[in-house]
Amino acid sequence: MALPGSLRRQPANRGLVSHCTHHHIVVFLLTFFSYSLLHASRKTFSNVKVSISSQWTPSCLNSTAPELRPYELWNSSHLFPNAEEATLFLGTLDTIFLFSYAVGLFVSGIVGDRLNLRWVLSFGMCSSALVVFFFGTLTEWLHFYNKWFYCCLWVVNGLLQSTGWPCVVAVMGNWFGKAGRGFVFGLWSACASVGNILGAFLASCVLKYGYEYAFLVTASVQFAGGVIVFFGLLTSPKEVGLPELGADEDGVVEEDANRPLMGDDDADDDDQNYSIQATDTDNQPKAIGFFQACCLPGVVLYSLAYACLKLVNYSFFFWLPFYLSNNFGWKEAEADQLSIWYDVGGIIGGTIQGLISDVLQKRAPVLAISLLFAVGSLFGYSRSPNSKPINAVIMTITGFFIGGPSNMISSAISADLGRQDLVKGSSEALATVTGIVDGTGSIGAAVGQYLVSLIQENLGWMWVFYFFILMVRTLLL
Repeated sequence: MALPGSLRRQPANRGLVSHCTHHHIVVFLLTFFSYSLLHASRKTFSNVKVSISSQWTPSCLNSTAPELRPYELWNSSHLFPNAEEATLFLGTLDTIFLFSYAVGLFVSGIVGDRLNLRWVLSFGMCSSALVVFFFGTLTEWLHFYNKWFYCCLWVVNGLLQSTGWPCVVAVMGNWFGKAGRGFVFGLWSACASVGNILGAFLASCVLKYGYEYAFLVTASVQFAGGVIVFFGLLTSPKEVGLPELGADEDGVVEEDANRPLMGDDDADDDDQNYSIQATDTDNQPKAIGFFQACCLPGVVLYSLAYACLKLVNYSFFFWLPFYLSNNFGWKEAEADQLSIWYDVGGIIGGTIQGLISDVLQKRAPVLAISLLFAVGSLFGYSRSPNSKPINAVIMTITGFFIGGPSNMISSAISADLGRQDLVKGSSEALATVTGIVDGTGSIGAAVGQYLVSLIQENLGWMWVFYFFILMVRTLLL
């Protein structure tokens, strides 16, 4: 019989605070804000969709434009004859971005385990910032509007942004062990939601000057962040002479990270001879292969589950401001600011649910209960009245029960899967496993964004919410 998990983990939990140094704090903050800036630039696009749609289609709001500049120049920006086709193309851009982002995640995870994580992350941040600047700012300044050009830029942006998540999770996994991982990663995974809030805030502040300035501000801040990461991020404790993770003070190897995830308390602790790669005397860990990572217990299961969950979560991410403006007639800047409450709910949900999973020594039951409540919150939000305070409250509750599980799977659970005893001879599985989980989730999200625009155009917003409920229900079956 295996030793009860609560007894086996007490020494590690007591050492959580004592083993934390100022290097841990710096790594936490740098990885947190680096991914926040990546998400802020993505959020900018969703926050200015109404302005972009107005620019690309004839509108009564633009009736004075021919008097301000030549008619030929004004007419060249009319990419679509009506707002419906422009909305469908915006959904297509979201799908293109997420598909390229998903493909990039599978590749970036492998690259991150083989190259310096700091270099890969910094390159992705700076290069993506330049692409965002070209897409939203330079094209508007030059009055250059072309659908194929936009599509190509967004493909490149998806590939570059995919370098972020596998790298930051791998760095965090190198610095923070199993002790309190649910809480630490739950708090840290709020980086995406903080990025959404930051992006919405920056966009709403400068949107009155033109949507191109929203892209300019977020791209500039992201580029500066990439430079700071290049010069300041430490990817592992060994860079400053600290001991690496995997053993406590007595030299005992850290327990199986898979046990609290899968809930198998009857597993044989003595059966630890098998591993994905044989341990040898070489102190330099080697990265495992892609298919070896897929064969790890729980990787495929949680990847498929995350595909359904990320579809719903990213649909709120991409479409919430547009929905509020389109469905209730609220001003775009007001809708941007109100959409922040969904991310506030996700921050609180990820932290609290991560802490509860640490206390229970289980992740799956916490996820199941949260998703059960998510069905009810989605149903309630679909019937939210035209009241900003009520909408904000229900939106926060929805973010708590959807964003929380999403943050847990993409961070703490991914780190659990990448630090199993089966790969204890290779700490270089973290980025690969994270890329597989997040990449599969992004494929689901990519398909979902096109379906959202298609369902909304033909059936209306209520059926979009029914679609979300179906996806969440699928996870509970």
